[in-house]
Amino acid sequence: MNCAAIKALKEEEYILLMHCSHCGICCEKTEMMLSNMDIEQLEGMGYDKRKFVRYDRYGFARLKNRYGVCVFYDAEKCRCKVYEIRPVGCRIYPVIYSEREGIVVDTLCPLQNTISKREIKREGKKLIKLLWRIDSEALAR
Repeated sequence: MNCAAIKALKEEEYILLMHCSHCGICCEKTEMMLSNMDIEQLEGMGYDKRKFVRYDRYGFARLKNRYGVCVFYDAEKCRCKVYEIRPVGCRIYPVIYSEREGIVVDTLCPLQNTISKREIKREGKKLIKLLWRIDSEALAR
């Protein structure tokens, strides 16, 4: 998105403008939780749930790793294979929930400083809704 396009947006229409370096750090040893909607969307694109979902002992669905990275991360291209339909948690990242601090920006992300306080607040609200959904889905399993 160029500067002119950003200026043309109304304030409430801004999307997350954090820049991604495609370093893959966020895809390493991921424990990203998945909602049923995330799973259904990926299955709808032909991906076999058994190949990308693992359930932890609490019933939470999580992305699987292969060779230490997310199953959807293409290390050769430094890109997510399902970027357009990636899980909501991946879309919200680097905004995460810390049990100690609440909504924060993950310090593992090398471009953590490119996200504004306004974006943190907006994405944090989405994250809280997502966590409530995932929690209720796990309880129902």
